[in-house]
Amino acid sequence: MNAKVNPVTERKPIESADELAALVEELSFIPFLESPVKGFTLRPYVSRERWFSEGVDGPWEWKGQNIGRYAYGKLFRGYAGFVSREYLPLFISLRRDGYDFEGFYEDGHASYKAKRIVDALAERGPALSTELRRACGFYKGGESGFDAEITRLQMSAFVTVAGFEYALDKSGRPYGWGLARYALVEQVFGEEFVRAAERIPPEEARARLLARARELCPEATQNELERLIKA
Repeated sequence: MNAKVNPVTERKPIESADELAALVEELSFIPFLESPVKGFTLRPYVSRERWFSEGVDGPWEWKGQNIGRYAYGKLFRGYAGFVSREYLPLFISLRRDGYDFEGFYEDGHASYKAKRIVDALAERGPALSTELRRACGFYKGGESGFDAEITRLQMSAFVTVAGFEYALDKSGRPYGWGLARYALVEQVFGEEFVRAAERIPPEEARARLLARARELCPEATQNELERLIKA
């Protein structure tokens, strides 16, 4: 049984990657910086110093450290965020809507550029965004639109972020946004995990996600909640 969200003012700010993972598991899902539901983001759960102080570990560094306990990526109307391992199957069911990628593509829900990305990941395995761009012809003088396509693939629950590579400061500490490594969802969470998710009826997934979203955001409108959970 998921606990309802405690008021942020009653919580101690999270201080580590493990505390972030525990928060995601408690909340079930939460956007990172921006959200279709105003105010429903990770921001208030982390002190300002952790967000913006140079040389201090914070959410930018934490977000990729426990992938597998949760999914991270562009999951909320193109905004980045987290979904717990428990709730990820519901997102997979709803977002894929009964399709595998081949059927999704053949029925016109994905472009040939998206198929090129999925095929490259299937053949090569997880790849840094720079490597994936080159492999799929997204470079100066080549194809355009990589960012839009990779976002749509994350929103459709076919591709996810597998981790990040960071620049290092003079003390050898990672900093900044990090360079994303992308993968098929199956490559991070496993084929059986995804097949089990696909067996959940999309309408059941929608109902369960809406119910949890209402617990998390009791003041939100129905339209805002729909925008939060749907692709």
